[in-house]
Amino acid sequence: MTNHSMDGKAVLIAGGAKNLGGLIARDFAARGARAVAIHYNSASAAADAEATVAAIKATGAEGFAFQADLTTAAAMEKLFDDARKAMGGIDIAVNTVGKVLKKPIAEISEAEYDEMSDVNAKAAFFFLKEAGKTLNDNGRVCTIVTSLLGAFTPFYASYAGTKAPVEHFTRAASKEFGERGISVTAIGPGPMDTPFFYPAEGPEAVAYHKTAASLSKFTPTGLTHIEDIVPWIRFLVTDGWWMTGQTILVNGGYTTK
Repeated sequence: MTNHSMDGKAVLIAGGAKNLGGLIARDFAARGARAVAIHYNSASAAADAEATVAAIKATGAEGFAFQADLTTAAAMEKLFDDARKAMGGIDIAVNTVGKVLKKPIAEISEAEYDEMSDVNAKAAFFFLKEAGKTLNDNGRVCTIVTSLLGAFTPFYASYAGTKAPVEHFTRAASKEFGERGISVTAIGPGPMDTPFFYPAEGPEAVAYHKTAASLSKFTPTGLTHIEDIVPWIRFLVTDGWWMTGQTILVNGGYTTK
């Protein structure tokens, strides 16, 4: 029988040093994961990574941190290999890596497009590839996308557009990895109250997003909070394993498909 709990699981989280990824790491460790490996991109996040690893270890779990730029297939392969060796296997892989750009199409340079594509689509593809190769049987994979996949809006073409392929990557991977009992899902949060959100938005846009969800007035900022997303990820990689190949928008009624 498949074990649906977090107990004894080894977890890899890309972008796991802080914000949503950091909370996932702490939550999973507190709920019985035996080991959690987190990835962080740049040296500027090293202190956050160290703090998250310390919090993981404080629960009694093993904690590991790996720095890497995941926009190459070789770097992704190395991350999974290093995490597998450190933890003795990987049961759950969560990818929170992403980059936001809010700009009219006419103003987006080729370099900006390439960077958005590398971070949001290419890295997600090779994360799924390595998860399919590396995870233990009956493993779980979840990727963070965006609720803008259900929006009809200007200025986010390079962001939502480079997250959009992940929806099909998820469907295909669920079919290809399903024979080993691996479920594959994606979650699209609404605009989240994190440091990544505010620099991309002007005051008028922030004010709009804070009132746009059906449930906005019942949450402190009107936005999605990382605490709103973690329970969904936890569910999908444990008891919710029968859900696979799906992209779920978790946003308090901000957008739908």
